[in-house]
Amino acid sequence: MFKTIEPCLFSFDLEWIPDPASAEILFGVSLDGPQGFEAAMQRLWREAGATEEQPQPYLKTVLCRIVSVAGIFREVVAGEVSLKLVSLPSDPSDSEKCREAVILHALLKSIGTRKPQLVGYNSHNADVPIIVQRSIAHGLFGEGMGERPGKPWEGIDYFSTSSDFNVDLAPMVGRYAQTPKLHEIASLSGIPGKVDTDGGSVPNLWLQGNLQAIVNYNEFDALTTHLLWARIAHFSGLLGDQAYAHEQALVRGLAKQECEKGKKHFERYLDEWDRLQALVAKR
Repeated sequence: MFKTIEPCLFSFDLEWIPDPASAEILFGVSLDGPQGFEAAMQRLWREAGATEEQPQPYLKTVLCRIVSVAGIFREVVAGEVSLKLVSLPSDPSDSEKCREAVILHALLKSIGTRKPQLVGYNSHNADVPIIVQRSIAHGLFGEGMGERPGKPWEGIDYFSTSSDFNVDLAPMVGRYAQTPKLHEIASLSGIPGKVDTDGGSVPNLWLQGNLQAIVNYNEFDALTTHLLWARIAHFSGLLGDQAYAHEQALVRGLAKQECEKGKKHFERYLDEWDRLQALVAKR
């Protein structure tokens, strides 16, 4: 379990797809024509050992392209907790803002400037490595995220598995074969898991040009990750009963605020949250 809650915290999730450009560079796949991108993705899956039973095997993250980042920024100022939803690209209809390098630059700058405590699910094995790998592939400056202190107690370290500045919830709730999927542990805790779609749908949504649906799905996972963090913090004694109830209320309030801003997909999230809460209350 993690030992501390920092005043600035970022519960985040990424969505990525097989990178068509990787297939072009490594295997000479042409991206021309209406089926070019899809053929490139299929080639990457074949190289990873795709079968009829598993047509989309897990790819090395370096071969993938980040298409969305979503997270909850949590700040404590003078004892008051506030939450803010952050999504990249900020405008899915703007092709410039949707470029992977632009998304990564904004993410690195935010992390490097504010140095939040990072919270993810399987983030040690997937999310942080893909941020690093793809940033290096694009030749981006690390903006401070890549800095490491000379000694563990001398500063923030996002690359130490023992650092509380890179909190991976997955190994805290299980190891190896007993590690639950985020959907499983969240849903059984009365927290929405996968709502309407899942990660396997992301490549097809991207090919269809429906980036907004990917961002919506990513935002759901960000809220879910933060709610699971709060539940584990409560279990660990870092959030008392009142503080845990307040944290949930803040997340619910944030979702309602986003609905009022026009993000109506959060209505579906709130409905699912109510449904699951009713079910787990019967136990």
